[in-house]
Amino acid sequence: MAKYLLNRIMQTIALLLIVSLLSFFLVSLMPSDPVYAQFGTDITQEEYQVAFVRMGLDKPIIVRYLTWLGNVLKGDFGTSYCYHKGVWEVISGKLGTTLYMAVLSLLLSMPIGILLGTVTAVKRGQWADTIITLFSNLLIAIPQFVTAILFLYYISMKWKLLPPQGFTWPWVDIHKHIQQLIMPLTCLTLCGIAGFCRQTRSSVLEVLGQDYVRTARAKGLKETRILWKHVMNNGLIPILTMIGVCMVRLLWIQFVFPLSRTFRTIMLVYPVSLSLTALMIFVSLLCTHPSRRFAKKADA
Repeated sequence: MAKYLLNRIMQTIALLLIVSLLSFFLVSLMPSDPVYAQFGTDITQEEYQVAFVRMGLDKPIIVRYLTWLGNVLKGDFGTSYCYHKGVWEVISGKLGTTLYMAVLSLLLSMPIGILLGTVTAVKRGQWADTIITLFSNLLIAIPQFVTAILFLYYISMKWKLLPPQGFTWPWVDIHKHIQQLIMPLTCLTLCGIAGFCRQTRSSVLEVLGQDYVRTARAKGLKETRILWKHVMNNGLIPILTMIGVCMVRLLWIQFVFPLSRTFRTIMLVYPVSLSLTALMIFVSLLCTHPSRRFAKKADA
């Protein structure tokens, strides 16, 4: 087990290095000038040269990457060109609200999605399966930023039912908190429900076709007992790997709202998302490998 964990950890570290390297190179190839982005276009040529050297832009790109990587390992993520503050300072200011929204959305989408997915699997081919599957596919096909823009336009701007921006903690003003929470939370939760629903449906259908389920039915056990004791215990294992994926998507969704500050309160930037991606990959590798190994043993 220790060897297996060490192997997975090394794979995760290698993957993180590759992703960070590619991301750093792609950002460096962007046409925008970091000096003008941080200090504006009104600086003199002398001030530009001083800032250019101070930011390390005169060095080769591989040297800049290694310098950045070394600083990250020491906990220094650098300075944000957009906010003119330290990256970790920007992250820490939004981290509480970000995690609050993400966890709340996950706690809502997971049980609802699992329940709907179980219904579609048990009622396969019936009208309930058709309707729920249709809406699940539709929600997954539509990007979350499109749903958010539609919410902003119709609910906030056209109908003026809910505020388009801001965030207030519930212990400050519970009424205002609920008003500001409804729209972003709904947007974040809908796609999660669809994802959990589809994954649960396929997993439960796969388990329903196993031999031990048919044996349980042959013994005369009730369908509800078979479903909750035998089917769900094994059918929900793949759902564990979806939790990390869902969390990363919820944390990244902020970046699709450049035209409004509505969801700026749930913002998180690259380093934290990269860490969560590593955690997601590690959990996925950890959870999927044993099940495949046991499945091979069972087939043998």
